[in-house]
Amino acid sequence: MNTTFNVDTVLAANKAAATEAQALATTAFAGFEKLVTLNLSVARSALTQTTPDLMAAFAAKTPADAMAAQTSMVKPMAEQAIAYGRSVYAIASDVGAELSKAAEAQAAASQKQIDAAVDALAKNAPAGSESIVTAYKTAMTSSQSAIAMAKSSAMKAVEMADKQASQLVENALGAVKTTSRKK
Repeated sequence: MNTTFNVDTVLAANKAAATEAQALATTAFAGFEKLVTLNLSVARSALTQTTPDLMAAFAAKTPADAMAAQTSMVKPMAEQAIAYGRSVYAIASDVGAELSKAAEAQAAASQKQIDAAVDALAKNAPAGSESIVTAYKTAMTSSQSAIAMAKSSAMKAVEMADKQASQLVENALGAVKTTSRKK
Protein backbone atom coordinates (compact mmCIF):
# COMPACT_ATOMS: atom_id res chain seq x y z
CA MET A 1 0.00 0.00 0.00
CA ASN A 2 1.43 3.33 -1.03
CA THR A 3 0.78 6.19 1.41
CA THR A 4 2.35 9.59 0.91
CA PHE A 5 2.02 12.84 2.74
CA ASN A 6 0.93 15.60 0.39
CA VAL A 7 1.58 19.10 1.78
CA ASP A 8 -0.54 20.73 -0.90
CA THR A 9 -3.55 18.64 0.13
CA VAL A 10 -3.13 19.66 3.78
CA LEU A 11 -2.72 23.33 2.85
CA ALA A 12 -5.80 23.21 0.62
CA ALA A 13 -7.82 21.58 3.41
CA ASN A 14 -6.68 24.23 5.89
CA LYS A 15 -7.54 27.01 3.46
CA ALA A 16 -11.00 25.53 2.84
CA ALA A 17 -11.58 25.17 6.60
CA ALA A 18 -10.55 28.80 7.18
CA THR A 19 -12.84 29.99 4.39
CA GLU A 20 -15.73 27.97 5.81
CA ALA A 21 -15.10 29.31 9.32
CA GLN A 22 -15.05 32.87 7.95
CA ALA A 23 -18.34 32.31 6.14
CA LEU A 24 -19.98 30.88 9.27
CA ALA A 25 -18.69 33.75 11.40
CA THR A 26 -20.00 36.25 8.85
CA THR A 27 -23.42 34.61 8.90
CA ALA A 28 -23.56 34.58 12.70
CA PHE A 29 -22.39 38.20 12.89
CA ALA A 30 -25.00 39.31 10.34
CA GLY A 31 -27.70 37.68 12.47
CA PHE A 32 -26.36 39.38 15.59
CA GLU A 33 -26.30 42.70 13.73
CA LYS A 34 -29.95 42.25 12.72
CA LEU A 35 -30.86 41.48 16.32
CA VAL A 36 -29.06 44.61 17.61
CA THR A 37 -30.81 46.73 14.97
CA LEU A 38 -34.16 45.24 15.96
CA ASN A 39 -33.52 45.90 19.66
CA LEU A 40 -32.55 49.52 19.00
CA SER A 41 -35.62 50.01 16.86
CA VAL A 42 -37.90 48.51 19.50
CA ALA A 43 -36.33 50.62 22.25
CA ARG A 44 -36.73 53.80 20.20
CA SER A 45 -40.31 52.89 19.33
CA ALA A 46 -41.16 52.12 22.95
CA LEU A 47 -39.85 55.49 24.06
CA THR A 48 -41.67 57.50 21.42
CA GLN A 49 -44.96 55.60 21.46
CA THR A 50 -45.46 55.24 25.20
CA THR A 51 -44.51 58.77 26.22
CA PRO A 52 -47.94 60.32 25.46
CA ASP A 53 -49.74 57.52 27.30
CA LEU A 54 -47.42 57.86 30.29
CA MET A 55 -47.96 61.61 30.36
CA ALA A 56 -51.72 61.04 30.24
CA ALA A 57 -51.45 58.58 33.14
CA PHE A 58 -49.40 61.05 35.20
CA ALA A 59 -51.80 63.89 34.39
CA ALA A 60 -54.85 61.90 35.48
CA LYS A 61 -56.86 63.58 38.18
CA THR A 62 -58.98 60.59 39.16
CA PRO A 63 -58.20 56.91 39.60
CA ALA A 64 -60.58 56.12 36.73
CA ASP A 65 -58.61 58.43 34.39
CA ALA A 66 -55.34 56.82 35.49
CA MET A 67 -56.74 53.34 34.91
CA ALA A 68 -58.06 54.33 31.47
CA ALA A 69 -54.66 55.75 30.50
CA GLN A 70 -52.89 52.61 31.64
CA THR A 71 -55.41 50.36 29.90
CA SER A 72 -54.90 52.21 26.63
CA MET A 73 -51.22 51.18 26.72
CA VAL A 74 -51.91 47.45 27.06
CA LYS A 75 -52.93 46.64 23.49
CA PRO A 76 -50.08 48.49 21.71
CA MET A 77 -47.51 47.07 24.13
CA ALA A 78 -48.83 43.53 23.67
CA GLU A 79 -48.84 43.89 19.88
CA GLN A 80 -45.29 45.26 19.98
CA ALA A 81 -44.14 42.38 22.17
CA ILE A 82 -45.67 39.87 19.79
CA ALA A 83 -44.14 41.61 16.76
CA TYR A 84 -40.78 41.65 18.52
CA GLY A 85 -41.03 37.92 19.23
CA ARG A 86 -41.88 37.24 15.60
CA SER A 87 -38.92 39.29 14.43
CA VAL A 88 -36.49 37.57 16.78
CA TYR A 89 -37.83 34.19 15.68
CA ALA A 90 -37.45 35.14 12.01
CA ILE A 91 -33.85 36.27 12.53
CA ALA A 92 -33.00 33.10 14.45
CA SER A 93 -34.69 30.93 11.81
CA ASP A 94 -32.83 32.64 8.96
CA VAL A 95 -29.45 32.32 10.65
CA GLY A 96 -30.18 28.73 11.63
CA ALA A 97 -31.18 27.86 8.07
CA GLU A 98 -27.99 29.38 6.65
CA LEU A 99 -25.80 27.58 9.19
CA SER A 100 -27.68 24.34 8.56
CA LYS A 101 -27.18 24.71 4.81
CA ALA A 102 -23.44 25.22 5.35
CA ALA A 103 -23.28 22.18 7.63
CA GLU A 104 -25.08 20.06 5.05
CA ALA A 105 -22.67 21.16 2.33
CA GLN A 106 -19.72 20.35 4.58
CA ALA A 107 -21.19 16.94 5.44
CA ALA A 108 -21.71 16.17 1.75
CA ALA A 109 -18.11 17.13 0.95
CA SER A 110 -16.85 14.99 3.83
CA GLN A 111 -18.95 12.06 2.65
CA LYS A 112 -17.44 12.34 -0.83
CA GLN A 113 -13.96 12.28 0.70
CA ILE A 114 -14.83 9.22 2.79
CA ASP A 115 -16.29 7.45 -0.24
CA ALA A 116 -13.15 8.23 -2.25
CA ALA A 117 -10.94 6.95 0.57
CA VAL A 118 -12.98 3.73 0.87
CA ASP A 119 -12.78 3.19 -2.90
CA ALA A 120 -9.02 3.75 -2.83
CA LEU A 121 -8.72 1.36 0.11
CA ALA A 122 -10.81 -1.25 -1.72
CA LYS A 123 -8.55 -1.03 -4.80
CA ASN A 124 -5.43 -1.54 -2.67
CA ALA A 125 -6.94 -4.11 -0.27
CA PRO A 126 -5.52 -7.59 -0.23
CA ALA A 127 -7.38 -10.39 -1.92
CA GLY A 128 -10.24 -11.80 0.12
CA SER A 129 -11.16 -8.53 1.82
CA GLU A 130 -14.00 -7.72 -0.59
CA SER A 131 -16.63 -8.84 1.91
CA ILE A 132 -15.29 -6.42 4.55
CA VAL A 133 -15.32 -3.54 2.08
CA THR A 134 -18.85 -4.44 0.98
CA ALA A 135 -20.01 -4.63 4.60
CA TYR A 136 -18.47 -1.22 5.30
CA LYS A 137 -20.14 0.33 2.25
CA THR A 138 -23.48 -1.21 3.29
CA ALA A 139 -23.09 0.21 6.79
CA MET A 140 -22.29 3.65 5.34
CA THR A 141 -25.35 3.52 3.08
CA SER A 142 -27.56 2.47 6.00
CA SER A 143 -26.22 5.26 8.21
CA GLN A 144 -26.80 7.81 5.44
CA SER A 145 -30.40 6.60 5.11
CA ALA A 146 -30.91 6.87 8.87
CA ILE A 147 -29.49 10.41 8.86
CA ALA A 148 -31.79 11.39 5.99
CA MET A 149 -34.83 10.01 7.85
CA ALA A 150 -33.81 11.82 11.05
CA LYS A 151 -33.33 15.04 9.11
CA SER A 152 -36.76 14.66 7.51
CA SER A 153 -38.36 14.04 10.91
CA ALA A 154 -36.58 17.07 12.37
CA MET A 155 -37.78 19.25 9.49
CA LYS A 156 -41.36 18.10 10.07
CA ALA A 157 -41.02 18.84 13.79
CA VAL A 158 -39.71 22.34 13.03
CA GLU A 159 -42.59 22.97 10.63
CA MET A 160 -45.07 21.81 13.26
CA ALA A 161 -43.43 24.06 15.89
CA ASP A 162 -43.62 26.99 13.46
CA LYS A 163 -47.33 26.39 12.93
CA GLN A 164 -47.97 26.10 16.66
CA ALA A 165 -45.97 29.27 17.38
CA SER A 166 -47.94 31.14 14.72
CA GLN A 167 -51.21 29.87 16.19
CA LEU A 168 -50.17 30.96 19.69
CA VAL A 169 -49.31 34.43 18.39
CA GLU A 170 -52.64 34.69 16.60
CA ASN A 171 -54.45 33.55 19.77
CA ALA A 172 -52.56 36.13 21.84
CA LEU A 173 -53.39 38.89 19.37
CA GLY A 174 -57.03 37.81 19.41
CA ALA A 175 -57.05 37.92 23.21
CA VAL A 176 -55.53 41.42 23.20
CA LYS A 177 -58.08 42.64 20.66
CA THR A 178 -60.94 41.11 22.64
CA THR A 179 -59.67 42.64 25.89
CA SER A 180 -59.21 46.07 24.34
CA ARG A 181 -62.76 46.04 22.91
CA LYS A 182 -64.27 45.44 26.35
CA LYS A 183 -63.31 48.97 27.49
